[in-house]
Parts: sequence; C-alpha cells; structure tokens
Amino acid sequence: MINRCAWCGSDPLYIHYHDCEWGTPVHDDRRLFEFLILEGAQAGLSWLTVLKKRENYRKAFQGFDPQKIAVYSERDVQRLLADPGIVRNRLKIESAIKNAQGVLKITDQFGSFDAFLWRYVDGKPIQNGWRSLAELPATTEKSDAISKDLKKWGFNFAGSTIGYAFMQAIGMVNDHVVDCFRHRDLKEVKYPYKS
Repeated sequence: MINRCAWCGSDPLYIHYHDCEWGTPVHDDRRLFEFLILEGAQAGLSWLTVLKKRENYRKAFQGFDPQKIAVYSERDVQRLLADPGIVRNRLKIESAIKNAQGVLKITDQFGSFDAFLWRYVDGKPIQNGWRSLAELPATTEKSDAISKDLKKWGFNFAGSTIGYAFMQAIGMVNDHVVDCFRHRDLKEVKYPYKS
C-alpha cells in the first residue's frame, strides 16, 4: 500500500497530479506561468475542477505562451468568456493577460521568470516535515513577499494564499506529509535541479 497525502483522494487524475507533479521543482518559464494562471483560476473552486479543465486551458491560452497572451485584446477576452472548457470569469481571464505582461517585464529584468521566483528560496526547495495536513499553512512570510512583489509588477490573482499554493505546486516547498512516499522522493533530489 502506497502512502499518499490524503488530499488527493481516489480520483485518478488527482492521484497522478499528486504522484507526478505536485511539489516537483519546476524551472520552465512557460510551466511556471501555467501554474500561476491555473492557481488563480482555482480561487473559489476545487483544484480538481481546474485540473479537469487543464487541457482546455492549454488550448484556449495557446500553450500558456506569455508573449501571445500579453497582447490579447477584448476580442480574445470574449472568445475565452464563451469557452465552456475553462472557468469563464472575466476578472480571472483579464488577470491572465495582465500576468503575462508582468512575466514579460520580469523576464526582461531578471532573465527568466524562474530566476525571479526561485531567488526567494535560494534556488532550493524548503523541506517541511508536516505530520498531518492540518499543519500545512495557507500563507507564509515568503508567500507574502512573493505576492507583494508580483503585485508591484502588475499581477492580479496573486495574493499570498494563491502564492503559497503556487509555491507548493512548483516545488518551492516540499509540503507532502512525512509519511507520503513523495516526501522522501523530493527530499532526496539533488540541487540545483532542473525539470
């Protein structure tokens, strides 16, 4: 019997996400941007709802290419609002466009979105040792700082709670509980790690 974090339940898609993605360090700018947009889309919804729409998001948002999304017009917003395969919320759609513009500005200054984000943890994930899901925080000082910084760059749907969920998803923190098989796997990864 494999021990997993209880939050992934029994849905095969959720289990796959838990086993193969959540907490695994991500250093690809496009995937980082994808996770940020999906975490913002998830606000007020379940993560499983967003996971089920992920492929639709990839098509609707042109593979999460910030260069393309940054220049979306009102016509693109209307196209996305009419797409039943994504969360059709104007504020979330418009935030994806603003966030793409922010990613491009950050890339100009820092060389990559990856370099900007991972400097908060000195390029190495924080290894937590939670024994139960009840111990996991919703925010931390680092997620507060990232959120504040992203907002300075014009980002929306990037509050500290979304920021911490983002940090968990992209592996900036190892928040698998200690009896989960992924906790040990991710703790043993040698750094610097490039996905």
